Amino acid sequence: MTVFDTNRPHYETARLFGRVGTAISNLISAIADWNDARVTRKALASLSDRELDDIGLARGEIDSIVRSHSRF
Repeated sequence: MTVFDTNRPHYETARLFGRVGTAISNLISAIADWNDARVTRKALASLSDRELDDIGLARGEIDSIVRSHSRF
C-alpha cells in the first residue's frame, strides 16, 4: 500500500507573509524616524540663539543636524 504525505509546509505563503511583515516593519520604522526628526527640529527651533550658541549650534544648522542624524 502506498501512502502520500499531503502535509507539506506552504513555503510560498510563508515568504509572502514575511515580505508583508518586513514592509510593515519598514513603514513603521520610517514613520518613527520622521517623528523623531520632527520632534528634534521643533525642540531645537524653540531654543533661543543664546541657548543654541551654548550647545555649539547656529540656527541655520538645525536642519542639517536633524538630517544627518535621521535614518530616512
